[in-house]
Amino acid sequence: MAITAADSVKRTITGKIVTWNEEGNTSVGRTVFSADSIDVKPVKLLLEHDRTRPIGKMVNFTKTKDGIEATFKIANTMAGEDALVEATEGLRDGFSVGAMINEWSNDNGVMRISSASLEEVSLVTDPAIDSARVSEVAASENEAPKTEDSEPATADSDNQTEGEQVSDTTVPAPAEETVEAAKVETVSAARPAFYTAPRLEFTKAKYLENSVRAALGDDDARAYVRAADDTTTNNAGLIPTPQLATVINPLSNADRGSIDAISRGVLPAAGMTFEIPKITAVPTVAEVAEEGAIGETGMTNSFLSVSVKKFAGGQEFSVELLDRSSPVFFDELVRQMEFAYAKETDKYVTNLIISSGQLAPTAQDNTAAGLLGYVAQAAAEVYENSLGFARSIVVSPEQWANIMSYNDNGRPIYTASNPSNAGGAVSPTSLRGNVAGLDLYVSRSLSALTYTTGDGSMFVINPESYTWYESPRFQLRADVVATGQVKVAYYGYGALAVKVANGSCHFNKN
Repeated sequence: MAITAADSVKRTITGKIVTWNEEGNTSVGRTVFSADSIDVKPVKLLLEHDRTRPIGKMVNFTKTKDGIEATFKIANTMAGEDALVEATEGLRDGFSVGAMINEWSNDNGVMRISSASLEEVSLVTDPAIDSARVSEVAASENEAPKTEDSEPATADSDNQTEGEQVSDTTVPAPAEETVEAAKVETVSAARPAFYTAPRLEFTKAKYLENSVRAALGDDDARAYVRAADDTTTNNAGLIPTPQLATVINPLSNADRGSIDAISRGVLPAAGMTFEIPKITAVPTVAEVAEEGAIGETGMTNSFLSVSVKKFAGGQEFSVELLDRSSPVFFDELVRQMEFAYAKETDKYVTNLIISSGQLAPTAQDNTAAGLLGYVAQAAAEVYENSLGFARSIVVSPEQWANIMSYNDNGRPIYTASNPSNAGGAVSPTSLRGNVAGLDLYVSRSLSALTYTTGDGSMFVINPESYTWYESPRFQLRADVVATGQVKVAYYGYGALAVKVANGSCHFNKN
């Protein structure tokens, strides 16, 4: 708003600090103050909204139909002297209010403020409204001061002290009202919305230049640096963005439910196939009469041939990335390759178990009773075909969720805490558990192979019927001289021996 008078003898500056219903471009965008929308209280006069640079205080104000006129007593300091000169000569000749917004509405993109509390007033170089200029200089520094008798008895006399109250010459200041906190929607309670933001160009070059000038004592440069540092919005380009060493990976992990559920062996050191002796006929025993001839049945065997598979993955990147990046990069790369290796090998084993096993003879429902029926039937089938006990049950994540939901009149069956008739123990925080006497394993490979809640979504298995043979994992690095790139491969060898094909029995859904 416009400064209408600057009296350097009485050290006062007078002018309109706000105009009702006139649009301005403020720090919160296009803004209009409705008539009588500001609750006025004694405030300080600042330079460019810098709370560390007060130059005076309000000693008088008048509310009119057009806006608010106010008079400020200027401090007898160097900054105060400069402010008087700048106002007189039209260099810093604008007023700007800092207000706490209580109530407002959106009027076609313009913030129309209907209730606000005055927090401060600033002397600014560029006011938000073009009409906010000095219109009259009341006195100059060379003008002799008036005598005490000739001065009106107003609150802006020279002998006013810091504790004097603001006098309202026209309209009494409205009583303070309590504003609901929910209505303060755009401005923090600790910081008012400034009616005029300083017009400063925030760039790295300017910031560096003014930082040097500020160190040499330049007050304007100090103001620039303070403004640049004011908020992250003002100068986001100068705020560093640190990057943490923690890596988020929602795509893979080292879980291998199907491999964990079966037996393990050491892969032979050589060859892409190996053989395991397998009995094909066994001796027989029969009842023989006294002095009767004993029959002979010879034991025979064949060899089960097991194929060795290679599982590998790699990445190619520049040598600069390897040399100049954090050491965490390469460690994380190897870790992620290990996760990918685990995922692919478990998927390979799961697929062979399902394809070589048998489907349960009788279909069951996806219920608690259906689960028990399937487990009982599958355990019998596994024992009959492999002559070994079923010890493990591997389920998809979807079936894992079903099992945890099974209840008896609201009492969880598999998540109960050690009741006397517990059917097992299944926890949402562990991929291991116990269901109907079988060790439970959860494998995402079943979902990856589209076995979710239908046929094959879980299988009961004799661990000795299947054995996973695996080599250590290897890293292979090759430098590509022509392009300055590095190729890193991560690989290993594994083989699944299906010793007894029907040693597993997978779910058959109704």
